[in-house]
Amino acid sequence: MVYADTVSRVNNLHAGALDEGPVDPDACGLARAADLIGDRWTMLILREALFGVTRFDAIQNDIGCPRTILSGRLKRLVEAGVLTRRAYKEPGQRTRYQYVLTRKGVDLALPMIALMQWGEKHCLDGEPGAEIVERATGAPARVSLVNTDGAPISAGETTLRKTGAF
Repeated sequence: MVYADTVSRVNNLHAGALDEGPVDPDACGLARAADLIGDRWTMLILREALFGVTRFDAIQNDIGCPRTILSGRLKRLVEAGVLTRRAYKEPGQRTRYQYVLTRKGVDLALPMIALMQWGEKHCLDGEPGAEIVERATGAPARVSLVNTDGAPISAGETTLRKTGAF
């Protein structure tokens, strides 16, 4: 019954908030984020960066993305300020670049982990290939929704409130 109540509340998340009409996608953070990072290759590039894989060849090898697509996605993430290019040079080699998360990119860690954990729960039939654990203890870590006091709350305890930007 608790599950059904939560589903009902989440399904009614917008109750009253959208009576004035829909939320303009240009003023919606989710829509704008999806425009930037919403395709599979970009998400996998960000996963690699979050796990510390920053060199073009290593990213390409790990995710299997065609080089031209990878190059375009990296350029777009650099232009958006999510990644920055840093030059490096191996002895006897030409200068190359690694792609390092900016503060804006690091801020994607929680939504990316939340999506990964959702995928583990709802899209995998077996054990996940990796899990997020607390560095000090090795205990599994979970992303959760909290209020401004830091207390955990469920999605069913929230509602969408329009702001002046809408």
